[in-house]
Amino acid sequence: MTVKDLSAFDSQLSKGQKADTLVTLAGRVQAKRESSAKLVFYDIIQNGEPIQVVVSRGRFEGSFDEFAAANQEVCRGDIVSFTGVPGKTNHGQLSVFVTKDMRVLSPCLHDIPKHELKDPEKRFRERHLDMLVNPHVTDIMRTRTKIIRFIRRFLDDRDFLEVETPVLSGKAGGANAKPFETHAHALDMDMQLRIAPELYLKQLVVGGIDRVYEIGKQFRNEGIDADHNPEFTTCEFYQAYGNLESLIQDTETMLSEMVESITGTRILESHKGEAITFDRPFKRINVLDRLETQLGIPIAELDGKLGVDTLLQACRELSIPVSRPFTTARILDKLISHLIEPECTQPTFLYNHPIALSPLAKGGVDEKGRRIAARFELFVRGKEIVNAYEELNDPVEQRLRFQQQANDRVDGDDEAPVPDLAFCQALEYGLPPTAGWGMGVDRVVQILTGATHIREVLAFPVMRPLQSTTPKTSISVASF
Repeated sequence: MTVKDLSAFDSQLSKGQKADTLVTLAGRVQAKRESSAKLVFYDIIQNGEPIQVVVSRGRFEGSFDEFAAANQEVCRGDIVSFTGVPGKTNHGQLSVFVTKDMRVLSPCLHDIPKHELKDPEKRFRERHLDMLVNPHVTDIMRTRTKIIRFIRRFLDDRDFLEVETPVLSGKAGGANAKPFETHAHALDMDMQLRIAPELYLKQLVVGGIDRVYEIGKQFRNEGIDADHNPEFTTCEFYQAYGNLESLIQDTETMLSEMVESITGTRILESHKGEAITFDRPFKRINVLDRLETQLGIPIAELDGKLGVDTLLQACRELSIPVSRPFTTARILDKLISHLIEPECTQPTFLYNHPIALSPLAKGGVDEKGRRIAARFELFVRGKEIVNAYEELNDPVEQRLRFQQQANDRVDGDDEAPVPDLAFCQALEYGLPPTAGWGMGVDRVVQILTGATHIREVLAFPVMRPLQSTTPKTSISVASF
């Protein structure tokens, strides 16, 4: 019987009363308290749920020596089964009173710390121990599951079809990022781990699945910091005949309902003295207007080397560091991250991006006649959690955009993806006007749980290997 099953007896029993039902409970011993030689209390934890077990000589079926031996065998941390009757102590605490049997199923061979484990090296290298000592870690994992379940239900209710697309392919596309590379011996070909499922999902829309989504892992061979891990989880969906405004409405609805469903309120605890409110509508910032106002230059008209030189000069004047390779897209992204993103503590949509930042987005013209990307990003607490746009469905224009990415690779930008000509060919069969949307699930979990580092919301974050004098190709028998 589980602890949750036993909770049904709480309302059926009064203080000091015992049930007639014989049950067997198994769990980990969190604490052992010997009141006397004839009475021992155990605090048991099972799937995150605690309950007390009472072992008394008067109820135990066996000799005193058997009673003493059974209790002596059980230590803190052991996995133990207890057979007895549910009941309440004289103080009214629901417990299991052992009558027939208690046995160690799996012994714990190490001392488990009694106090909070804080050392990051210990915590993330021995995640099992971290979870045993720090209950908030498993609370985060449970919240993560609730978030993914909510996203899936939200999309399923709107007739989206969940699919799986390849993780391994000949070329990784759909985003600007450096991929992980491997080799398939059976095919004798180099392959890459995906950086995004976008191009596959849009091909499914071409094939007639008008509403499609995928929740899965992406892999990017980049740096690690509080918001980035080489392996991370996203949700992407694509909706034929959708547009940017419909995506904004869906995003506001999903986030506001998700926060209220999981936390019970639409207001999260304060962040640097400011509570985060998910009431609709969310704040909006026009990226082009803000950049041109702060920099005093016509961003939308910049192009080629002259545009790069102009943007570099603006970065120097503002003391914003920019690393090579110098491309328009990289410099604009750096400017936005320094000048606009820090303002986005509350849920904030950034829209009207320069076209150079969005090689897969449909282009447009705003009310001032400037070329823009039909795109928005949603930021919360300074973190980008959603990126969405109206998809480029012109195969001729897509080839031109891919050519620019190829030029960027020649100029040294190894994050620019290799052009996917098969995708261009698929576009030639006709991609309906389509709205595309992607969410970083790990960052949403960070925001809803208050975690300051992405590794807190991953079951097993990537860790740098420990220094060792043993050659990488050999394994020491002593290590076992």
